[in-house]
Formats: sequence, structure tokens, C-alpha cells
Amino acid sequence: MSEKPLSDKPLSELANMVLVIAKCLVDLPDEVSVDEVNGENTTVINLKVAKTDIGKIIGKAGKTATAIRTILLGAATKLKRRTVMEIVE
Repeated sequence: MSEKPLSDKPLSELANMVLVIAKCLVDLPDEVSVDEVNGENTTVINLKVAKTDIGKIIGKAGKTATAIRTILLGAATKLKRRTVMEIVE
């Protein structure tokens, strides 16, 4: 399984964590890609999956996406960073 970032920069450990979690949840793991946008105070992790797998990432009533964001928040807090995840279509 090769990692496909949307840009040429290497991914941080938080982005890699989101990538691994997402690949485990979807039917088409090769279509999963992650990109990071670093701002002044916040890092945004953009998660892109195949159109057929968006429902698996979001989950019923958004519970799966909320769970991934909760794990990301805990890991980012431990590393003293502010990081949010956006699901890109």
C-alpha cells in the first residue's frame, strides 16, 4: 500500500495516522489520499476517498467521522498541536 499525498511534502505523523485509519475503513484503500495545510495556529488535514467510500468514512449520523476526529484531537493534544480533519469530495 503506497501512500498518496496530494502534495509533494512528506506527511506528519498525525496525517499518517488519519491515512492508516481511513485505509482500514474503506473498500478501495488505494483511492485514499491525505493532504496537510499548515496555517499559523492550526493544521488542516484533508482526507479524500473514493465517492463510493464516503459513506463509510462519515458513518451513520457522522459517528465514524466524529470518532476519527476525536482520536486526532487526542493525538494532536499530546503533541501540543491544533489539528482538524476535513473530508474532501
